[in-house]
Amino acid sequence: MALSCFRVCGRYGFLPGCRGFATAGSAAPKRREPTDDRPVFQYVGEHRKPREKVFVWGFSCTGALGIPSFVVPDSGRKKPRRYQLTPYRLETEQKISSAACGYGFTLLASNTKDLTKVWGMGLNKDSQLGFQRTQHDRNKSYDYVLEPSPVSLPLANPQETRVLQVSCGRAHSLVLTDSEGVFSMGNNAYGQCGRKIVEDEVYRFVSCLQLHTVFRISRCEAVACGQDHSLFLTETGSVYACGWGADGQTGLGHHNKTALPVLVRGDLAGVKIQQVTTYGDCSLAVSTDGQLFGWGNSEYLQLASVTEATQISSPQLLPLKGVGKVTQAACGGTQVAVLNEDGEVFVWGYGILGKGPNLSESEIPEKVPATLFGRSEFSPTVKVSQIRCGLTNFAAITDHGELFVWGKNVRGCLGIGKREDQYFPWRVTVPGHVVNVACGVDHMVALVKSII
Repeated sequence: MALSCFRVCGRYGFLPGCRGFATAGSAAPKRREPTDDRPVFQYVGEHRKPREKVFVWGFSCTGALGIPSFVVPDSGRKKPRRYQLTPYRLETEQKISSAACGYGFTLLASNTKDLTKVWGMGLNKDSQLGFQRTQHDRNKSYDYVLEPSPVSLPLANPQETRVLQVSCGRAHSLVLTDSEGVFSMGNNAYGQCGRKIVEDEVYRFVSCLQLHTVFRISRCEAVACGQDHSLFLTETGSVYACGWGADGQTGLGHHNKTALPVLVRGDLAGVKIQQVTTYGDCSLAVSTDGQLFGWGNSEYLQLASVTEATQISSPQLLPLKGVGKVTQAACGGTQVAVLNEDGEVFVWGYGILGKGPNLSESEIPEKVPATLFGRSEFSPTVKVSQIRCGLTNFAAITDHGELFVWGKNVRGCLGIGKREDQYFPWRVTVPGHVVNVACGVDHMVALVKSII
């Protein structure tokens, strides 16, 4: 059998107990009677299927990392672990296919047909993790959830419906399904959950925490939570929005609250959109022909290519010179990143943009050198395949499955083993191929495929 210990050991260091490696076709060591001083060889089969794993890091006190012993120490630890500065594996038996990081909380989802499809952990004071019934008073919900706990979805066909995506804002969450629309939970003070606003609503009591189907205008294919607003992308390429609009982030041409999802027009009219993204109060959309549209907050130069104002309430086409065809965009609190069809990353806005401490703001796209993502004479074809933004940080995944991060290292959220800010992309050491990553305010979650 062909062996692949070389691939694992050569890239990530030797396996526990490993004293060497063997490549495909090499001779197996002769079998000898074991003694204490003889080396132990461990091999991984070439055809062994990779296992799906979840890694977490960052600030743990809210419970968002899902490790109870970090918050309430067990017998083996004397003090809480406030910061997890490197990736830590979250033990879960479920195959997680989607993750989202809110402001101090996390949602995980599986696209299987199992009855339990979504799990939540972390801050839950507005029931952004659903109604997590307490043991002592069954009419109340836990304020903090310290480990991944099932989120009950009111599905009509729970054994058939699949969850495709989860998204989290400051205190609300969205769950996208394949056949039963979108469900929302959490704070709805501005209509961000896509339902009628109830004045002085108390989200901690069961009568106010039922999940609501958002809309059925057309099949929804993607959702994105901003700070206090929500975006919905339909299968026809149309965008709908609801929630807080003080900065124009809903793109509906006004600055009011909007309780129910409304079609976003402006420069999006007649354009087929393939991606929507937001996390703070600025929103972006990428069209199928590679153009970028933006609206909302521009205090930090996010939309400076089309306006000198600090807000835009209706989508406008952003002319990006020298960028090429855009395939993905990521929008944080003050910064923007786009990825083009050649796997190149461009950044602008305000903050740590990834090109050193001397570049803290830019109103035009700045290209991040490909060498910072691992391209070299030994790996000349490395490209970035995914980009993400947290509130003040960036993340990029290459086509080799490597994760790079940079930006404000709030409470150790970058996972690079230290708490200092990172001014250039830095590779996060994760044992396996990273397939997706979710960025928050002060923590991250990575979905990884690993053969060890």
